[in-house]
Amino acid sequence: GDLRAAADLVIDTSALNVHQLKERIESTLGGSSVPELRTTVLSFGFKYGIPYDADFVIDVRFIANPHWIPELRDHTGKDADVKAYVLAAPEVSGFIEDYANLLLRLAPSYQREGKRYLTIGVGCTGGKHRSVAVVEELAKRLSAHGMRASSTHRDLGRE
Repeated sequence: GDLRAAADLVIDTSALNVHQLKERIESTLGGSSVPELRTTVLSFGFKYGIPYDADFVIDVRFIANPHWIPELRDHTGKDADVKAYVLAAPEVSGFIEDYANLLLRLAPSYQREGKRYLTIGVGCTGGKHRSVAVVEELAKRLSAHGMRASSTHRDLGRE
């Protein structure tokens, strides 16, 4: 049988790029033409390797390491005392704010290109203190600006 004759919909793709075709199909079938971007902010330890699926990799080893403070060593970046120590460094709050603004500025472009998932890797030496605290704060700030952001900690508890 003739496939064209049996079809409910025929789309001439000869002048469309892949993004335009996707948009045409989604608009015809009632899908969203701009899918929501889901962002995962992931802490990791450089000593265990860089996450292979990260779209961005941020190195926060410039922050003083709580590992060398005896009363903080056994705690993690999720604990209030470590979080306070990491975020108190004067350069850290501005760094997190600048990075959040960069991601917020780029998000619409990623969405327009059809990207649905964005992974931001944040690394320190072991993935226990600095990266964990920064990930929690960065995810919180992105969420506060309406971005769908979640935090996860790849190497927490690994040491």
